[in-house]
Amino acid sequence: MLRTCMIAEYLRPYAQWRINRPDPCDDGRNARAAIGLIDAAAYVGQLDDSERVIVRMAVAGCFTLGRFNPGAEGEKIIRFWHYDDASQGPAELLEALADCAERGLGAPAPRPRESQSTMA
Repeated sequence: MLRTCMIAEYLRPYAQWRINRPDPCDDGRNARAAIGLIDAAAYVGQLDDSERVIVRMAVAGCFTLGRFNPGAEGEKIIRFWHYDDASQGPAELLEALADCAERGLGAPAPRPRESQSTMA
């Protein structure tokens, strides 16, 4: 499956989640977020896997086991995309996801625990 299709497939359920959360007191934020995610899924579906932002995410390890995984920070961005601020477009979402993934690469590896016998 194309990486761009994996990203689009990842975004669509979040859009559906927003659609299923009607709240008369949210001033249309759930609807705006759903539309932003639908727009982003359509946008990424038109891109080529060789686009720089897609390659950045691939190098950062976002495509494993045939699925797109933006990491915890990336998922949070997706969950709240256009909820409060709709000033950015789909290209900015992808750039933000690539930035998050690259930051994840720079995280220090967990240190192995010392065995009980050496801690005495």
